[in-house]
Amino acid sequence: METQETQQDRQGSDVPYPNIPPLIDSRATEYHGTGITSTVAILGHPIHPIIVIFPIAFLSGVAGTDLGYWLTKGEFWAQASIWLLGVGLLSGVAAAITGMFDFVRIPRARKRQAGWLHMGLNVAVLVLSIGNFALRLGNPETNILPTGLVLSLVVSVLLLASGWFGGELMFRHKVGIVGPGETHVP
Repeated sequence: METQETQQDRQGSDVPYPNIPPLIDSRATEYHGTGITSTVAILGHPIHPIIVIFPIAFLSGVAGTDLGYWLTKGEFWAQASIWLLGVGLLSGVAAAITGMFDFVRIPRARKRQAGWLHMGLNVAVLVLSIGNFALRLGNPETNILPTGLVLSLVVSVLLLASGWFGGELMFRHKVGIVGPGETHVP
């Protein structure tokens, strides 16, 4: 049975591990080496990857609680949705700030389509979530069906796409990782 290392030796050293072709921005030289360290870190550990899990979980959870409301019409689900939206927005702003610092300070992030798509999708997520939150203020049950549910499902799909492009930046283009790389690397 052929191992990944054997495949790489047979195919050449510029084949990206795990041999999954990129959707955009193929630069084989970025698949090896140390990459570029995040500009927002504590004790060398990048902050953005630590905190993005919170808005992703909270804002994706809104779709689940909205579905719960649709199926049961229970006030609990409406209250859960507005709380998830509020906390998701607060944590999303924190994630956006740390991500934007890296985007502005690391040229490689701006030179890759994945960087622009990741940022644009996350801006769309925050804007749609602000709108969804504003619709529910005062009476959380009023605008869940169908508008709130549709918005929360769209946000969940956008978060999946944004996460993919964020992963492309980190794992394929080595942006914002732990390592001794320099920010001016192309």
